[in-house]
Amino acid sequence: MRLGQNFLVDRNLLDVIERLAALTDADVVLEVGGGAGLLSQRLAQRAGHLHVVELDVSLESNLRGVLSEYANVSVHIADALELDLARLTPAPTKMVANLPYGVAATVILRTVAELTSVASWVVMVQREVGERFAAPAGSQAYGVPSVLAQLDCEVKVLRPVSRQVFRPVPNVDSVLLGLVRRGGQRATPAVRRLVHDAFRHRRKALARSLEIARPGTRERVRAELREMGLAADVRAERLTPEQFVELAGRLEG
Repeated sequence: MRLGQNFLVDRNLLDVIERLAALTDADVVLEVGGGAGLLSQRLAQRAGHLHVVELDVSLESNLRGVLSEYANVSVHIADALELDLARLTPAPTKMVANLPYGVAATVILRTVAELTSVASWVVMVQREVGERFAAPAGSQAYGVPSVLAQLDCEVKVLRPVSRQVFRPVPNVDSVLLGLVRRGGQRATPAVRRLVHDAFRHRRKALARSLEIARPGTRERVRAELREMGLAADVRAERLTPEQFVELAGRLEG
């Protein structure tokens, strides 16, 4: 459910998030899913500026009231998947949020790709989402989020989170996920397109999966994989993020 969100109510966990985020008055924070504003208040007290994005218009009045004493806060009642994040002023340098479960992965990948000003993330996500982002090549959880996030960031599951810190109590487990941006941006449009095509039919060999998306390329892909020292019938989950970059370069070349 797009509007479904479980609000953080545990002050000890808010302390943990605040410590992990390591905010200073030089930081501009992006929070997606402001909800009741408890985390927003903490962030506003530490950051130089806070952008709070909240989709649910029924929460707007309370959220603005909770944050009314902070002159360094911008509240955006909008869909984070549609809001032009690149136009936020001042530009965010960190993202700290209890992300709505249904859009968490998409929001993280979008901010990694579009907000190059963001250097680090501390975000609450469903456990399975966090594990996918941090999964190594060859593991069952490894897929599109793993590759695209790890190309540009160091990704780590920071800690598990009890269901009891939320209201209402969710029926899934959660984790705090941390990302720290590396220098440069390796997940180019060509690489992102290749990764999505590669995992679209993940039970098939990579060359076959790409053939479905790009007719006539199967033998070329098989030849390039052999040149890279990989089996011609290797599956997508066996390639490291770096190997996806190399393969994209070979195919584009």
